[in-house]
Amino acid sequence: MKILKSIADVRTFGKVAAGSVGFVPTMGALHQGHLSLVERSRNETDLTIVSIYVNPTQFNNQNDLANYPDTLTLDLQMLEAAGVSAVFMPTYELLYPDNFAYEVDEKQFSRELCGANRPGHFTGVLTVVMKLLNIVKPQKAYFGEKDFQQLSLVKGMVEAFFLETEIIGCPIIREDDGLAMSSRNLNLTSCDRGKSPLFNKLLSNAMLSDEEIQTRLDLAGFEVDYVVTKDGRRFGAVVMGDDAGPVRLIDNVEVVS
Repeated sequence: MKILKSIADVRTFGKVAAGSVGFVPTMGALHQGHLSLVERSRNETDLTIVSIYVNPTQFNNQNDLANYPDTLTLDLQMLEAAGVSAVFMPTYELLYPDNFAYEVDEKQFSRELCGANRPGHFTGVLTVVMKLLNIVKPQKAYFGEKDFQQLSLVKGMVEAFFLETEIIGCPIIREDDGLAMSSRNLNLTSCDRGKSPLFNKLLSNAMLSDEEIQTRLDLAGFEVDYVVTKDGRRFGAVVMGDDAGPVRLIDNVEVVS
């Protein structure tokens, strides 16, 4: 497994290596959900490149950025065992030589759901994804459906700017108790981890309205950002923990009419 730290490294690797390239962008703190994207890429392309980069421009809360889990040594071991061809590990200076003077901004869906109370979040996401796709130039890139809004926005960006990468959404990978796998789950206290499965259980209850779900989550001690049903899918976001160590969880389920 190659470690790539410069744009030249990535482009040289792409020229030397033969075959189609699949790409999995991550922020590290990897789990089985990420590995499912890697597996899908390995099944569908000749080479799989994974990026590990905690992107500061998508964090509107600096505490969230500071508390983001760092498991780099384990991450690299997992990726090598999974058969990844190369890992791209850029720095801020490499990706943002303009110091974020130029950005990619979507003006509609990015203002809803997770974007409503996280100003600039999706601008940071779309900008870094655009940069990574332009550097790696993969035939296919893989994103998890847990971040369904992000997946939709990335697909829209690729279509709007005529990029040649195919964006592929992959199913949510869950713990046995239904909690969607997330890097942020590592920051949950044992108490919060114990009650966190209620989030998905309530979202999945087709007999309850969005308002009823939010009320039940409030009563259970969750700080609810939103519960919204849109285009055949129910989306939710909650915050667990106190101000010193809040953990934001998101999830979504299909709604059967």
